[in-house]
Amino acid sequence: MSDIGDWFRSIPTITRYWFAATVAVPLVGKLGLISPAYFFLWPEAFLYRFQVLTDDRASGAYRPQVAPPRRSVDWPVADARLCSPPSVPREGGSGKIWRPITATFYFPVGPGTGFLYLVNLYFLYQYSTRLETGAFDGRPADYLFMLLFNWICIVVSFHLLIFTRSLLLLQLLMIPLIMSVLYVWAQLNRDMIVSFWFGTRFKACYLPWVILGFNYIIGGSVINELIGNLVGHLYFFLMFRYPMDLGGRNFLSTPQFLYRWLPSRRGGVSGFGVPPASMRRAADQNGGGGRHNWGQGFRLGDQ
Repeated sequence: MSDIGDWFRSIPTITRYWFAATVAVPLVGKLGLISPAYFFLWPEAFLYRFQVLTDDRASGAYRPQVAPPRRSVDWPVADARLCSPPSVPREGGSGKIWRPITATFYFPVGPGTGFLYLVNLYFLYQYSTRLETGAFDGRPADYLFMLLFNWICIVVSFHLLIFTRSLLLLQLLMIPLIMSVLYVWAQLNRDMIVSFWFGTRFKACYLPWVILGFNYIIGGSVINELIGNLVGHLYFFLMFRYPMDLGGRNFLSTPQFLYRWLPSRRGGVSGFGVPPASMRRAADQNGGGGRHNWGQGFRLGDQ
């Protein structure tokens, strides 16, 4: 047990908490301590069941009133891997604002989904650790902000799918967030050669799309992986590509309260749009001018 504890404590701080929550929340649902129906990002529970204030003309006061339920809609499941999720509980009162958080950590573990869960749990540990100890080494606030930015974009994507009544509807956000982190790592190491199953080897920039196809084969859906890749690309473009390659402004900036909460461990404060140390060395060797050579990947942890 001490070996497991030492291994767990060796995981970088943010990845460690993320990993622990992704193990604990599905376990709570599997044991039946809390109904899994409360973990899903159900559209009816999150959007439609909220309190509104109506004018009581008789008394001149305001009173809370539950919004009338909408006509029942057969919302399609975003992922064939989830099979038949638990029915939505009849919830009165305000919208359940915790659902975007629980849906980020929950995954229905069962005979048909257990393997997919373990694969993505491995991706979380592997690539979040590499990113946190590599490009974001010593900058936990910046890494946490990246996760928050990606998470917000994924939740917004969920609402867009609802409003467009797409046939593919996100109900769990675990895989999209993991894929967004993996995509960022792959772009920062785009020329690194990675190995996949059966000895296949290819450049890291293709890894997110290979995993998308792999998960489609074992799960039958790509919406989660596709949303994660698109969100990861948006973050990478705004943080690195646009300000560094195209000379644009920095649209992303880590809030100062995150720096006060998670101070950088190296001198100075690193903001978004600033290349990792190994990229800065490569730019200096090339004369420090012109466009950044994104074709030159770097190994995380290389100082």
